[in-house]
Amino acid sequence: MPNPFLSSEEYDERAHQLYNEGQYDEALDVLREGLALYPNSVELHIGVGYAYHAREEYAWARRSFEEALVLDPEHEDALAGLGETLLRFGQQDAALRSFRRTLELGYEDDIELMLQVGRALFREGLIEESREYFETAARQSPDSAEAVSCIGYAQHRLGDDDGAIATLRRALKLDEDHTEARIYLGNIFYDRGDYEAALYHLDRSTPDDHWDELGIWRLIELKKMVYRLRDSDPELKPWEERLAELSGEPDDIDEMLAEIEARAAEAADSEARGQLELFGALLGNFAVEKSAEANEHCITVDEDNSFEGTWDEIVKKMSDARGGNGNGSLEDFMQTEARRGYSLTGHLIPTEDAESFIRGSADAGLLRIVR
Repeated sequence: MPNPFLSSEEYDERAHQLYNEGQYDEALDVLREGLALYPNSVELHIGVGYAYHAREEYAWARRSFEEALVLDPEHEDALAGLGETLLRFGQQDAALRSFRRTLELGYEDDIELMLQVGRALFREGLIEESREYFETAARQSPDSAEAVSCIGYAQHRLGDDDGAIATLRRALKLDEDHTEARIYLGNIFYDRGDYEAALYHLDRSTPDDHWDELGIWRLIELKKMVYRLRDSDPELKPWEERLAELSGEPDDIDEMLAEIEARAAEAADSEARGQLELFGALLGNFAVEKSAEANEHCITVDEDNSFEGTWDEIVKKMSDARGGNGNGSLEDFMQTEARRGYSLTGHLIPTEDAESFIRGSADAGLLRIVR
C-alpha cells in the first residue's frame, strides 16, 4: 500500500532505479503507489509513460505522457516520451512536432535529451532528422564523444562513409575507450575491404563490448586470417563463447539430439539403437507437447484483465469481458474494437482472423502478448 512518509520525488527515485535495472513491472507498481498519493505529480506520470513504453504497451504510454502534458505542457521529458510513442504508431509528423517543441522551448542545451530524441529518430530510419539532434548535442558539448559518434553513425547511414570515418576517429580522439564507436568504425572498414584497419579497431574491444553477432564473427575470421589462428586456438574461446551467448540458446530438439548422440557414442551398438528408439519416443512426446503449447496463448489487456487459450478463445473471452451477449459474431466484435483502436492510436488493426487481430492490437499498444 502507498507509504505516506515517502515524497513524490522518493517514489520517482525508487521507480527510476527499478527501471534502470530492467524491472519495468516493479517500477510501474511503485509509480502507481506514488500516484495514489500524488495524482498531480508530473514526474510520476512521465515515469508511468516510460515504463509502459518499455513494456511495449504504447497506447497506455501515450495516455500517460498526455496526462503529464496536461499538468505541464512544456515538460521536455513528456514531450520527448510522447514523440517516441507516436513514432511507434507511425505518426511521424506528430512525433516530429513534439520533438520540435523541445527546441522551441530552449531545451537544446540538454545533451541527453537531444541524444534521446536523435536515437529515437535513428531507430525509426529518420536518419536526416536524427542527425539534426545529434549535431545540436555536439554543438552544445563539442567534447562529447557520444554526441560526435552519433553524427558518424548518421553519416554512415546516409552513405557518407568518408565523413563517418573522419567523425568516428574524432570521437575516439575525445574518448579512446568509446567502444561502440570503435566497433562501428571497425565494421565500416571491414565493409570497405580494409581488413587491417578493421582488425585494428575490432581487436581493441572485449567480448562483452559487443551486443550483436556481426562484429564478433568478423573479428574471429580476421584473427584466423591475419594471425593464422586455428579453430581450436584458446585466444578465440572467449569470443566464441560470447558469440554463442548472442546467438541464443539451442532449441530443445537440438539438446535432446546432442544428449542421445553422446550416450550412443559411449554405448554398444545394441544400446545405441535403444537410445535412438528412446529419442524417437521423446521426440514424439516433445512434438505433441509443443503442438499443444503452440495453440495456447496468453495476453494482458491491463492490470486487471488477462486471457488464455487459443486465439479464437481469447477473442471470445475479450468479447465477453466487454459485455458481449452472444448475439454478435466475433467478426463484429473485432471490427468494432479495430475501429475503437484506430480512433485511439491511429493504427490500422487487421480483422481477418483472431491471431491477426490480437497481434495487430499488440502492435498498436492496446494489449501485450505474454506467449
